[in-house]
Amino acid sequence: MVQITLPDGSKRDYPGPVSVAEVAASIGAGLAKAALAGKVGLGDNAKVVDTSFVIDRDMPLAIVTAKDADGLEVIRHSTAHLLAYAVKELFPEAQVTIGPVIENGFYYDFAYKRPFTPEDLVAIEKRMTELASKDETIVRRVLPRDEAVAYFKGLGENYKAEIIASIPSNEDVSLYREGAFEDLCRGPHVPSTGKLKHFKLMKVAGAYWRGDHNNEMLQRIYGTAWTSKDELQQYLTMLEEAEKRDHRKLGRELDLFHIDEHSPGTVFWHPKGWSIWQEVEQYMRQVYRDNGYQEVKGPQILDKTLWEKTGHWDKYRENMFTTESEKREYALKPMNCPGHILIYKQGIKSYRDLPLRFGEFGACHRNEPTGSLHGIMRVRAFTQDDGHIFCMPDQIQAEVTAFTALLQKVYADFGFHNILYRLSTRPEKRIGSDESWDAAEAALAEGLRASGCEFEYLPGEGAFYGPKIEYTLKDALGREWQCGTIQVDPNLPERLDAEFVGEDGERHRPIMLHRAIVGSLERFIGILIEQHAGALPAWLAPTQIAVLNITDAQGAYVQEVADKLRKALPFQGLRVVTDLRNEKITYKIREHSMQKLPYILVAGDKEKAAGAVAVRARGGKDLGVMSVDAFVELIAKDIAAKA
Repeated sequence: MVQITLPDGSKRDYPGPVSVAEVAASIGAGLAKAALAGKVGLGDNAKVVDTSFVIDRDMPLAIVTAKDADGLEVIRHSTAHLLAYAVKELFPEAQVTIGPVIENGFYYDFAYKRPFTPEDLVAIEKRMTELASKDETIVRRVLPRDEAVAYFKGLGENYKAEIIASIPSNEDVSLYREGAFEDLCRGPHVPSTGKLKHFKLMKVAGAYWRGDHNNEMLQRIYGTAWTSKDELQQYLTMLEEAEKRDHRKLGRELDLFHIDEHSPGTVFWHPKGWSIWQEVEQYMRQVYRDNGYQEVKGPQILDKTLWEKTGHWDKYRENMFTTESEKREYALKPMNCPGHILIYKQGIKSYRDLPLRFGEFGACHRNEPTGSLHGIMRVRAFTQDDGHIFCMPDQIQAEVTAFTALLQKVYADFGFHNILYRLSTRPEKRIGSDESWDAAEAALAEGLRASGCEFEYLPGEGAFYGPKIEYTLKDALGREWQCGTIQVDPNLPERLDAEFVGEDGERHRPIMLHRAIVGSLERFIGILIEQHAGALPAWLAPTQIAVLNITDAQGAYVQEVADKLRKALPFQGLRVVTDLRNEKITYKIREHSMQKLPYILVAGDKEKAAGAVAVRARGGKDLGVMSVDAFVELIAKDIAAKA
């Protein structure tokens, strides 16, 4: 007798071993048809299995359908195999390698004598649809490792044989067959190819075998798969919108920045782009001042011995740029933390000085692989709104609460209101006692709770020295960007011998809290550009106003208005351009509208005579004729509201 416990707590008894598919059928024909897989066990011990999996002892079981996240994962995994099946049908000489699930889809790497073309992708996708319509049963079998190696070598699949050969010799491997195609895989898979209906191939890219640039280049075909036609279409629509918002495209169109082959992974900021940078930096500088941070500045180059003390030289050396002078080896700093400790150590610190908050717009360099670089989102030279708080253990919670509230305010001002909170806890390999980890994790959790935040735990994802909170914002397209963080670190103060004198007169180690809100300014500006589709709010827009004349008769008046606007707001003025070209006014309005300016002011004879301007807001909104002073009041409110 085998007893199955279902998710609702009900129990079903079977006379002997029973498959997941048989359990689903015993519950109802509808569930049997919808079943994609099963989930056996509970909690961390739960495992997703094929519907053919046989249960031979009492066990909890959930039937996985397309409504479940696990179901979508199984669909995508199975669609990757369907892709490989179609490629082998159309290009028999192609060798298959690996095909994992990734965010929003899957990919499969192939070795083939020529590059796949866009026309090939169309043909492959069509063949996938044909194969899926056959509704071929997907069958699992198990072979000893050496037998599996010989099997795939016999098929001419040398890459697959190499993968299997790397598995311990005493282990068996599982293979899945659908029709004429069989592939190595742990599974699980959908019961038959007919379950795979809503997919699309996206692109081809190069990928080194096993991710090693010393190996041969393979071809990686990316695809996406969903549980319904509507979900697939929504995703494709989102990608179209994301392409329109691509910061690289908008950076060119709006003349903000460029990346040059003479300095890969670094940004050449144009005047308009640098204006955005300055607004972000000056805003964050004010945040520092208003929240008890003292701004500091450390050197770019630090001696190798410092990086050896911190442990970065052993763990991060490959990502560091180095140089030498007078037989001493130096590294360009990849992060600002050690420099802040050296500043902290100048002079004796008392418990009365803590918490001590340092902030720096620190320029960092990291030797990222060329293939990982992406516009201004992933670069080799970047500047962080980096901050470090030196405090006592019993001050951590209050600092986390204050920091979280500050971060929420900053994100809201930049137009982000949807934030995800994740608390990463102790990894298996770590330093420090369990008691110190308990206290640090509890302080972070209580800090979030005191801020009214719902959060999820990421077990084992903390740094080796301490737990951390990751703050992830969602943009207008629902994409997630992890920008902010606060991390508990007793390690660096220990390694670099940072101390404070306690109330007891004894010397103690401070806790160091690493914290950032926007993170890399380059990356954050890229996110901002895509969030607002280049139409940045008035307070951030590089050009806030264009003043246009209709005829030459208003030229002097337009210049007068522009000069007045440039001096209008205390300490900052307004960012204004004039357009006095001998062109039709409709042409000039259209050109400046394409630059996504917040406001366009037009002056004809009537406006000149009245000392006024006709105001157009972004999006073609006609706000009518008003005095220059009235317009200044309007835009001042707009800027102050950060709308």
